[in-house]
Amino acid sequence: MTPDAPERAPADGPRPPKPDSAPEAPDPRLAAREAGRAARDLFRHLRTLIAAAGRGLARRGRALSARWAARARTARMDRPADTAIPQPEERGLSRRMRPILGRRHPAWLAAAGLVLLPVLALAVYLFAAFVTLPPLGGAVVETGQRAITVEADDGRVFATRGSFRGQKLTAADLPPHLAQAIVAIEDRRFYSHWGIDLRGLARAVWRNLRGGGVREGGSTITQQYVRLISLNQEKSLWRKVQEAFLALRVESMMSKDAILLGYLDSAYFGAGAYGADAAARRYFGKPAKALNLPESAMLAGLVRAPSQLAPTRNLGGAKERADVVLQAMVETGAITQAEADAARKQSVTLKSPPEAPPGTNYFLDMIAGDVKRLAGTDGDMTVRSTLNLDLQSLAEGVVARRLDKDGARRKVGQAAMVVLSKEGAILAMVGGRDYEDSQFNRAVQAKRQPGSLFKLLVYLTAYEKGYTPESVMVDRPVQIGDWDPENDDGRYRGPVPLRTAFALSINTVAAQLGQDVGIPAVIATARKLGIQSDLPNVPSLVLGSGAVSLLEMARAYGSVLSGRTPLQAYDIQAIRGAAPQPLYVRTDPAPGAMLAQEPRTMMLDSLQAVVESGTGRAARVPGQIIGGKTGTSQDFRDAWFVGMTPDLVVGIWVGNDDDSSMNRMFGGEMPAGIFHDFIQRATEKLAKGKLRPSAEPAEPARAPAPAPAAEPVAGGEVRGVPEVIDTGTLNLRGRVVRLLGVVGERGHLARQLASYLRRREVVCTGLSDGATARCRIEGDDLAGLILAAGGARASEDAPPDLLGAEEQARAERVGLWGR
Repeated sequence: MTPDAPERAPADGPRPPKPDSAPEAPDPRLAAREAGRAARDLFRHLRTLIAAAGRGLARRGRALSARWAARARTARMDRPADTAIPQPEERGLSRRMRPILGRRHPAWLAAAGLVLLPVLALAVYLFAAFVTLPPLGGAVVETGQRAITVEADDGRVFATRGSFRGQKLTAADLPPHLAQAIVAIEDRRFYSHWGIDLRGLARAVWRNLRGGGVREGGSTITQQYVRLISLNQEKSLWRKVQEAFLALRVESMMSKDAILLGYLDSAYFGAGAYGADAAARRYFGKPAKALNLPESAMLAGLVRAPSQLAPTRNLGGAKERADVVLQAMVETGAITQAEADAARKQSVTLKSPPEAPPGTNYFLDMIAGDVKRLAGTDGDMTVRSTLNLDLQSLAEGVVARRLDKDGARRKVGQAAMVVLSKEGAILAMVGGRDYEDSQFNRAVQAKRQPGSLFKLLVYLTAYEKGYTPESVMVDRPVQIGDWDPENDDGRYRGPVPLRTAFALSINTVAAQLGQDVGIPAVIATARKLGIQSDLPNVPSLVLGSGAVSLLEMARAYGSVLSGRTPLQAYDIQAIRGAAPQPLYVRTDPAPGAMLAQEPRTMMLDSLQAVVESGTGRAARVPGQIIGGKTGTSQDFRDAWFVGMTPDLVVGIWVGNDDDSSMNRMFGGEMPAGIFHDFIQRATEKLAKGKLRPSAEPAEPARAPAPAPAAEPVAGGEVRGVPEVIDTGTLNLRGRVVRLLGVVGERGHLARQLASYLRRREVVCTGLSDGATARCRIEGDDLAGLILAAGGARASEDAPPDLLGAEEQARAERVGLWGR
């Protein structure tokens, strides 16, 4: 390193950054020529060094030989002439020693060779590492896709995906406290060493040896910087040697402040944030230049263990590490102890998007591909999706409750659900029971046999060809080639109108209709309504022998509701980047083909008959106009229900991933029941205005408003400090009180409730033998508080306010929902 290298700051602390920045990545050809010249210089120096060492050894050897020869001649001159010269045998030496005595070179030359060989080997190793150095800035950082911030349909941010890059820092953008914090915690001698800190390296080795493991690293900020931009993260001696060479090269090319800026632009700060500006925006919702002292200390503390200390998942650990950084800044003189104490008292508020609710990840996986198709992956983006968070939470809750209640008994392991608006927007999606257990989206990726759900396409084709709901066909045994379809109940009803046949899902009538209109015509109708899966041209297709996805069937039913063919299901409304101009904005599709009004009206009437008097009666909701169709595949492997209101289309599938049979589960049971629960609650929310209007910010999580207490039935009102049996059962003054709408949990949740209720009075009303009661504590409904905190599950007969409390806890992943 030459004396005219860049200026160094005083060793007692970092200076304010100079107004220069990291250079652009050099041309690889220039870097190659530079490496070649440096290699030739190194080889020439090594050759000169080895030659000089050889000449020195030769001179020393000749001098020693001359002295020994002189001593021998002196000894011969002093010896009497008649003294015989003893032979080797007479001196007791063996013949094997004669060649040694006869050698002209002394033994120390062999010893010198043994010393020189390791030196030469080390020189060759260093030379090889040097000549294979990669160019500066040549590393490709694998950061995954660019960052995507996802908003719900009302503008609420609920998830982020990908890697944030932020803006490149300049000296004017860098707050002094951030530079001082990084230097204090990562490399205190940054402004006084030449890229390699031998003192720091020796200290790290000593502490690691004493600690019995790797407790401290010896890399300087310069070494970390070149590793980020030019090398990989492999832990090997070869990489460390190259890292040292590159650090020396960078120090000769760049100022200290430029190196520090480059490091802050390249370092990983956790939660997908690469660079200090990206981290500042990710965690605190502000650019790096707006960071204050405690925020700067927290960011500086993340680079050592970013994934472990990211404040979005470990805020406590991040704050503890920030305290360590503040103390290091005090020790280096960057701040005073009083400033550090004041910074510790100042609260750090995160303004980052929350961790995505696990249930929404099925939806997020689906839109990732659509974002790439619509807007590419260049730069960070904000996506306004179609997801309605209230409906999504409601959908997850009703599916989970039905599976928890009847899943094991009926041998149902999985369920999927999709909710579409009349225009095709995907408002909610449940891709499976638990995303953390399986990321396979059963609403989109699974292809299963729909059973009688497919009859919609058969009857619509028939209505378009002149049939009407009043047209009569005979329910009788049918033989079509080798296929003889049978009804599920084994009965034959004789002449029936098509409206009744569709409502009761009579298989023989559907089979006859398929033969009358032709299977190719049925397939053409399916294509017109948006079904793209392969459909076999066989008679059994009318009973759903072709495999389709739930989203495809929901689109087909939505096409009948809206009259559009096909209804385009979509999940993205708009995509914005850094520029003011949006990258993508969805517009209403141009008017296309429409279903003929008369066949569509007849089909809607038939769908309504299924719910009013047919196989879908379990989906009925008082006061609601509902249509739908059930479906059950062979051997009860799949059960379906797709229902609709004037504004929504809801598709439900239940079954098992291994395609095993359920315990005689029909589409008119659990699937229709899930539809009923969802529509009933969604209607109540819409009627009460609980679905937030577009762009209105979300309210903070809190317990629901207390519901009015039930009227006393027998025993009146009881007050007292309760003993907790489980989170749904109390012992109050010798009486066992079961909370209305709560399925209690034992274990640590019960202990937490007991700690909360200690020495606090509870008032319960409506007590009677074997009945449930409503209890209040300090004016709040106790059951609602427990469910909102995730301390229990809501029972099937829980009133709406308690179901809403459970949905809130499930969405926030608190209590038992955070396991």
